[in-house]
Amino acid sequence: SILHIILVHTEYTVYHTIMDYFCMIQYTEDQGRSLGLSGWVKNTRQGTVIGQIQGHPDRVNDMKLWLKNVGSPSSRIDRTVFSNERDISKLEIHGFSTRY
Repeated sequence: SILHIILVHTEYTVYHTIMDYFCMIQYTEDQGRSLGLSGWVKNTRQGTVIGQIQGHPDRVNDMKLWLKNVGSPSSRIDRTVFSNERDISKLEIHGFSTRY
C-alpha cells in the first residue's frame, strides 16, 4: 500500500511587543525554512505578525511552539493565536516567504 503522508495547515497571529519591526518576520521566515515548512509571514498595520504554515505535523508543531514561546530576540511575544487548522493532502504553498 502507498504510504499516505498527512500534512497539516494552520494560520497564526502573533501579538507581540515590538522592538524591531522587521526582525520578527525575518526570524520567522528563517525558522520556517530551517524546519522545512511551507508558508508565509507578514507584518500588519496593527503591529501583529500573521501567516500560514504547512507541512509535516511534527515540524508544524515545532514552529507553533517557536511562534508562541521564542520569536525574534528583539520582540516579546504576548500571545499567539492559531486558527483554521486542518489536514491537507498536498502542499498548497511552496517555500517559505515574506509577504508585503
